Amino acid sequence: MSWFTVKGVTNIVDYLSLEFLLLLLNVIFIDLMLAGDNAIVIGLAARRLPPQTQKKAILYGTAGAVLIRIVATIIVLWLLQIPWLMLAGGLMLIWIAYKLLVDQEEEHTEVSAGATLGQAVRTIVIADAAMGLDNVIAVAGAAQQHFVLVVIGLLISVPIVVWGSTIFIKLINRFPWIVYVGSAVLGYTASHMITEEARIEPYFTAHPALRILFIVAVIVGILIAGYLANRRAAQKKGSQKRSYS
Repeated sequence: MSWFTVKGVTNIVDYLSLEFLLLLLNVIFIDLMLAGDNAIVIGLAARRLPPQTQKKAILYGTAGAVLIRIVATIIVLWLLQIPWLMLAGGLMLIWIAYKLLVDQEEEHTEVSAGATLGQAVRTIVIADAAMGLDNVIAVAGAAQQHFVLVVIGLLISVPIVVWGSTIFIKLINRFPWIVYVGSAVLGYTASHMITEEARIEPYFTAHPALRILFIVAVIVGILIAGYLANRRAAQKKGSQKRSYS
């Protein structure tokens, strides 16, 4: 089967199906959940430029980042067809889902601000490429080999993150449960990738109840592990505050 005949590419009618639209919403949601840090990096890289030049840096840098992200995701889509890499990608995505819950206060002070338009654009593109591995793996898994989903999802979600990042980040800070929903979606995507691994898929197909139990166990495990880690961190922070007072 040719690369360009992967499901969802050859039949335009598929793009109007409910399944395709649900997958698209899933891809966009994952992009939004994982791209908050990227939006912060964009702001840091362009912070020293004049306001008018900042807009150009954000526009050009985002365009370059989107192109690199699309190419990288296409490569990952192709790689996931290699035996056992779907399983490896699913396991990696489980870790990413957990880190999404426990790394909400990560800072990016190491990102240098560009003094010129070219420097800022270069910083944005390089930083996004370095930080985008989680997005690429998650989107590749959620897209389920739909090449068009990857492109549409990025084209919709990246501009939202770039120009609406402040609102989105405030929304997450105000409603922390959104992050848990995002991790649950990633957990579902990860477990689905694992059960779709060609070498073990027949086993899950023969035991559909076990597939459901496995997916539920992965999601619940991620949420519990993340919740416990956050509670321990909060208790440690509270004890440190009391010791300083």
